[in-house]
Amino acid sequence: MRFQLHRLFCSPSALVLLAMLAVLPAAHGAGDLSPQELVRDTSSRMLMAMRNEHDAIVEDSDKLYRLVSEIVLPYFDFERMSQWVLGKNWRTATPQQRERFVGQFRDLLVRTYGTALSEYANEKIVYLPFVDDGKSGTVTVRTEIEQGGSTIPISYSMYQGSNGWKVYDVSISGVSLVTNYRSTFGSIIRDKGMDSLIQQLSERNTGKSDG
Repeated sequence: MRFQLHRLFCSPSALVLLAMLAVLPAAHGAGDLSPQELVRDTSSRMLMAMRNEHDAIVEDSDKLYRLVSEIVLPYFDFERMSQWVLGKNWRTATPQQRERFVGQFRDLLVRTYGTALSEYANEKIVYLPFVDDGKSGTVTVRTEIEQGGSTIPISYSMYQGSNGWKVYDVSISGVSLVTNYRSTFGSIIRDKGMDSLIQQLSERNTGKSDG
């Protein structure tokens, strides 16, 4: 099962996706901006932070993880993502398991974003008009990343909560991040149980996993 996790995290498509995820909404006064403005504004802020902190990041990779955590992740709804990723397993999990999973899932994404960002090659980002999903306060922000002569569509599913817009799913070339994780995590839970999944995530987050 650890091989499945490794394959998901390290595939080229996943790295492109994660690099793009790391430039999502984190602007001051974000509640006053449209979803597309948030994506564009934070792209500039994240890339500027990376340039300004380049030497510190080279010396200490944890600095990049901290930047991702501070600038990006407050605008992800990890509990909502966790519920969708786990599906029926969320409903059967204990409150303690839910809390532990959300924490480990968040840490996993911080570290994965940081790894992807360290290889970010400053590809051109094209911002497309966002799409109203037809549900109250729910939109899809569409972008395209131009890489090596090809174009990769990246879409961000966002909803408007009491504290502004938040991301609850991302898709690359039509493939949902939530769906990918749901399949991988679901197989681990079926074979070993929820606690085993949480343990594997914890080991990966602390560098103890060999997968």
